[in-house]
Amino acid sequence: MTTDRDYGTEAVDRLPFGSAEKTERYATERYLGAEGLNWYRADPSLQALMRRRLTDDELAWAEPRLDHLGELCGGPITRRAEETDRHPPRLERYDRWGHDVSRVVMPETVKATRRDLYDAGFERPDVLRDAQSRGLRTTHFVAASQYLLDQADIGMMCALGTGGEMVARLVADYAPDDVRDLVLEKMTSGEWWGSTAQLLTERTGGTDLAQIETTATPAGDAWLLNGFKWFASNADGQAWVVLAKPEGAPDGIRGVCSFLVLQQRRDGSRNGIRIRRLKDKLGTKAVASAEVELVDAEAFLLAPTNDTGEASGGDGRGLTRMMEMTNGARLGIAMMGLGCARRSFVEALCYSRVRPAFGAPLAEHPLMRRKLVEMACDVEAAKLLVFDSYSTSDASGPAPRLRLGAPLAKLMAARLGITAASDAIEIHGGNGYVENWPVARILRDAQVNTIWEGADNVLCLDVRRAIEREEAHVPLLERMHKAIASGGGEPGYAAVSDGVAKADSAVTSWLKLNASDREAAEARLFPLSQLLSRAYAAAVLWEQATWEADVLGTGRRMVVAEHWAQRRLNDGGLLGEIEDAETSEITRFDEIMAGALEDERSPAGSA
Repeated sequence: MTTDRDYGTEAVDRLPFGSAEKTERYATERYLGAEGLNWYRADPSLQALMRRRLTDDELAWAEPRLDHLGELCGGPITRRAEETDRHPPRLERYDRWGHDVSRVVMPETVKATRRDLYDAGFERPDVLRDAQSRGLRTTHFVAASQYLLDQADIGMMCALGTGGEMVARLVADYAPDDVRDLVLEKMTSGEWWGSTAQLLTERTGGTDLAQIETTATPAGDAWLLNGFKWFASNADGQAWVVLAKPEGAPDGIRGVCSFLVLQQRRDGSRNGIRIRRLKDKLGTKAVASAEVELVDAEAFLLAPTNDTGEASGGDGRGLTRMMEMTNGARLGIAMMGLGCARRSFVEALCYSRVRPAFGAPLAEHPLMRRKLVEMACDVEAAKLLVFDSYSTSDASGPAPRLRLGAPLAKLMAARLGITAASDAIEIHGGNGYVENWPVARILRDAQVNTIWEGADNVLCLDVRRAIEREEAHVPLLERMHKAIASGGGEPGYAAVSDGVAKADSAVTSWLKLNASDREAAEARLFPLSQLLSRAYAAAVLWEQATWEADVLGTGRRMVVAEHWAQRRLNDGGLLGEIEDAETSEITRFDEIMAGALEDERSPAGSA
């Protein structure tokens, strides 16, 4: 390979042990990572997924937009994300006269990316309305759009996706007419696009929301809120949903109500919002997170008129109503974890293809091939799980979300984002640990996904709640069995079907334990939830694989499904891996990688 680097330009090249070959290894122009690729075109597995999930009309409408978004995310958006990470939002607490203005100043990189995304039609209200007016479903278009952006900057995705749909629904149902008309007009016109947020967490802790202290006092058809929110993301937003307890309400779950708080009061004056400071976070710098004090902040109750007497000013279901919308937010976090994992895998593959070690590129060594195949299969399994959790529909027609889909998808994908980023850093060696390379930021960003919208233990408790109250395991298991109903004679089917059978058995065993010993059953919620998530992923991965074999004529995804199910659902553990004579990670490495990343650039794509 020729380069524009001349031998001998570095002093070390002229040392006795220097050589042209060693200089060539340092030709930095060969190291082409994810930046510069069109992330939609470079992802054959995503394209195949869109072909299966969308009708011909939906694909014709969505694909040009996804192609454009893939170009943006792989180019200017990911470059700006690095700059935003170094120069994040800042707080102007006081003006020159000493007045508390609590103004969050967003960097130009954030503003430019928001403009690009809005112009590209990324979840823009008028674009989605256009699709719906044509009778086109947008669920999987929205999911794919989020997936592409999450590979570049999950902080930006958080800022744009925090509570918009939820705020609009609550405002439309419960806000006073004048406030409703104002907010919905601002949101549908795009002026407040990405300017909504939820203020839940207080100093008493993030999970036990029944302990909040923020208090609401009646003031005509409005309320005045006083309290302190400890972790408020999207602090530059214009419309917030805030949890508070009306005076006289029970000090518990049934006393919690949802309120709408705007940056400005009805009369146009500044509302009683004081930002104490912005959080100095580990990552996700594109979204401004803050400690917010509410001082007689004008607010509007987002609940029906109280007719139970259980919560003054509300119906006692404020927290329940908020939690009913949590599953959508959890899916968004699961997609963020998946985006981090996908980006980490692509960076690792690109780097390993050109980084020489012991006489060959890293990607030609068996141990590295094993790791790269593991990463590729993990990402594809999580991708099928997350997209199916958005909706089990395909081109043949719509289908509802599974109640257990969101917690199980987040449980798998949020954790995968961290482990994949960690693996990518290890593959990059010391370079990966340096902030000049993108994988360090991806790891810092990915860590928040296991916290946002519930840590692993909270997700497991939600699994229990859904099983006990809604028998949500029944449609989940039915979904798994439907997914593996075809392709029974194909290689790999046994591993996948065995995993689904294990999920069936695990639910039965856990239900018996829960009936006799609830504490022990709670302690077993994590392995139960993990097994359910893996079996679900294996099933929908197999379903996609059989479709691709039938429609596209490729058996590559079946290799992925078999490899993943054997590794993640095999009781043999480490001994089983050692004794397994099949080495698809070596013998079919090129086939697996070709379907995971399409990169025709030189030299990375040809190495």
